[in-house]
Amino acid sequence: MEILGYPFMQRALIAALFTGLLAPAIGSYIVQRRLSLLGDGLGHVAIAGVGLALLTGQAPIPVAVVVCVAGSVLVEVLRQRGKATGDVGLAILFYGGLAAGVLMSAFAGGGTGALSQYLFGSLTAVTSGDLVVIGVLAVVVLVPTIGLAPQLFAVSADEDFARVLGLPVRVYNIVVVVLAAITVTLSMRTVGLLLVSALMVVPVAAAQNLVPGFYAALGTAMAIGVLVSVGGAAGSFYLDAAPGALIVVFAIGVFALSWPISTILARRRRIPVVITEPAEHPRIPTPHVLAGTHPHQHGDPDCDHPAVTHGDHLDYVHDGHRHAIHKDHYDEH
Repeated sequence: MEILGYPFMQRALIAALFTGLLAPAIGSYIVQRRLSLLGDGLGHVAIAGVGLALLTGQAPIPVAVVVCVAGSVLVEVLRQRGKATGDVGLAILFYGGLAAGVLMSAFAGGGTGALSQYLFGSLTAVTSGDLVVIGVLAVVVLVPTIGLAPQLFAVSADEDFARVLGLPVRVYNIVVVVLAAITVTLSMRTVGLLLVSALMVVPVAAAQNLVPGFYAALGTAMAIGVLVSVGGAAGSFYLDAAPGALIVVFAIGVFALSWPISTILARRRRIPVVITEPAEHPRIPTPHVLAGTHPHQHGDPDCDHPAVTHGDHLDYVHDGHRHAIHKDHYDEH
């Protein structure tokens, strides 16, 4: 393939591969915490790191990682101690980071033009040194993201329940924001700091449409992330387009396709499964055992519990057992 004959595209495709794995992986926890715009806020803090690197003449990625991690920990500690709510913390990240980055870039003589390749991505500018840093930090992020998945999911989904389980909620919350900060900084060469949040959220949303369960959605989101990132990087070569924008457009396209597919899958899950009674055994009357209350009505359009035909009525399967509608309540079957 022609594209693989260029060393800069080889580096670009490898960087896109790492980004496609990392961003949806940590994005799965961010979406669970309902902080989908956290990536945007961290991206603005990373701009301050890039500005500091330009001012001091250092390599942008290591400086941006340090500044972004420090900023994310500070805001998370303020949120945990009640000194700032989640939205106020994000506002501090947005405006403080952007203002500091632009000012330091101006003092360095680069102005806003020097920041543009980090704001919108510049895959073809990835150097061999950048690739080594990206690869090492990708391993640093992926190991805890996957290895601590049960703990991070518990903390992200329900902090109170995680405390009951005895988990150190504050520590794991800081782990999540630190991993997110590193991911955002590494992605500034591929999709750019202004678009990285889309790669953290959109593949996760598409995966949740396609498969049930957190772990299945996590794996599917990472697969979608790799597909759109590598596809966008390759597409930018042939279309002469900005890689970051193309990657995000591809991700939104996958999300749009997942929408009707999720509707079809939901309808298939609602088709009743017929349970046949053994012919050699007499029919055994079902005992009348009342089930607990339900937050929704089985059989409604928003009910995703599989329906099972049982004799002359329908049972609905959830939590490993079956319920049957009986007058104004449910019976255990």
